[in-house]
Amino acid sequence: MVNAVRLLGLPGLDQDLQRVEPMLVSVVSAGDPFLDEVATHLIQAGGKRLRPTLALAAATRGVRSASEEDLLGSVSVELVHLASLYHDDVIDEATMRRGVESVNARFGNLMAIVGGDYLLARSAEIAAGLGTEVAGLLATTLGLLCRGQVSEVKTAFSTSRTVEQYLEAVSGKTAALMATSCRVGAITGGASRAEIEALSEFGRNFGMVFQLRDDVLDVTAVNGELGKPPGQDLAEGVYTLPVLHALADPEIGPELSLLLGQPLAQPERDKARAMVAASRGVAETMAVGRRFAAEAARALEGVASGDLAAALGALTETLFADLPG
Repeated sequence: MVNAVRLLGLPGLDQDLQRVEPMLVSVVSAGDPFLDEVATHLIQAGGKRLRPTLALAAATRGVRSASEEDLLGSVSVELVHLASLYHDDVIDEATMRRGVESVNARFGNLMAIVGGDYLLARSAEIAAGLGTEVAGLLATTLGLLCRGQVSEVKTAFSTSRTVEQYLEAVSGKTAALMATSCRVGAITGGASRAEIEALSEFGRNFGMVFQLRDDVLDVTAVNGELGKPPGQDLAEGVYTLPVLHALADPEIGPELSLLLGQPLAQPERDKARAMVAASRGVAETMAVGRRFAAEAARALEGVASGDLAAALGALTETLFADLPG
């Protein structure tokens, strides 16, 4: 599991992130005990808080404590992320999230959907208070998240899913919010326009690397490494880049294609995972990830703070440290 605060090593970042935790609870608390329980369920479960960490790093650069605006900006992006998890778990019929019962499993699909919508509404309200640029940015990002989700759903269980369709989904579902997290922090932190663009471009490419890493782990990790069952994407018909490359492998592709295209029970899931892990798919996915990492590094050349650029660059490289090859 990636501990971004420790890996970034920026002074004061850990303390700033600790200030985010009670703020996340307070901004979604409505005074209705049941709604408050639904809205705070995943907040209380914890998490990596990667998106608010990126926002705070971009805002403070390790040279000052986070301002109220910096903290609110980081909260707004985390609420969007949490809302997406509420909705994703309904779509995936998930029963567990972050080691606890998922919202839909505990409260039902309707409350999970409404609860996710409520988190989005609170995020939008916070963003509006930060100015029209941040409000517009969050609205645009939400649209990209929806487009990414639609792209993924429409290719579910499709062994003919293309690499382009995969990248389109990742760009919307993961990379867009990473880019927005960096951009919001840069805006609240008063960065120059050039740096705002540079940090946004870094975040976009970092998000692609992050998802590629997650997709490699889905087929190579052992229980406990991911916070979810290994092979879950395969079982749910989400065919990621390692799988797509494995399907294109003339040696195992035909056999794998016969196995996929339908929901998988545990024995079939394990067999499919083993086939993908033994294929060229993992190495080819890693190669794509390194290309996005190189783009992230190039973007950081536009960041004036050498400490921030070095920290973000090191964080990106660390994503590969525990992967095969």
